[in-house]
Amino acid sequence: MARPTSQSALLDAAKTQYTKLMSLIDSMSDIERSVPLSYGPDFKKTEAHWTRDQSLRDILVHLYEWHQLLLNWANSNLAGEALPFLPKPYTWKTYGDMNVELLRKHQDTSYDEARQLLEESHRSAVALIEGLLNEELFEKAFFPWTGTTSLGSYCVSATSSHYDWAIKKIRAHIRAQQALKPA
Repeated sequence: MARPTSQSALLDAAKTQYTKLMSLIDSMSDIERSVPLSYGPDFKKTEAHWTRDQSLRDILVHLYEWHQLLLNWANSNLAGEALPFLPKPYTWKTYGDMNVELLRKHQDTSYDEARQLLEESHRSAVALIEGLLNEELFEKAFFPWTGTTSLGSYCVSATSSHYDWAIKKIRAHIRAQQALKPA
């Protein structure tokens, strides 16, 4: 899928990938949804998120929290209150630590609560995008607080691209679970 460069393409990508994500989750068996995430004995990927997220709930709260980062940052700055995207003390070099902290924050959040939080935050992210013009979304540095990139780029990252990340992760888990089933 090409990276969106217009409001309509961004909305379409966000809604399409979100629907794919929810359909994939709905297609999972109760066991696949409830067992700890695993990717099989031959799994070789080393990025931190593969070991950080232990459950489907962890993936959902991760997506929710990144929606919150986007929404808080964009809405605050649009209202004239300067706010960095990443909360202090985190930087783009240390955001992995932030992701761990965001996960810790949700240890008492149930899967059902996580799904509801994600549904609500997805709707809010879509509403944010719908309220902006193409130029506001995709003209680089249209807003001084987006730095050298565009607000739309952040929106893509927090929606369609992040949903694609989650889909890949969940599919790997499903494949590993299905490989465990007797033939």
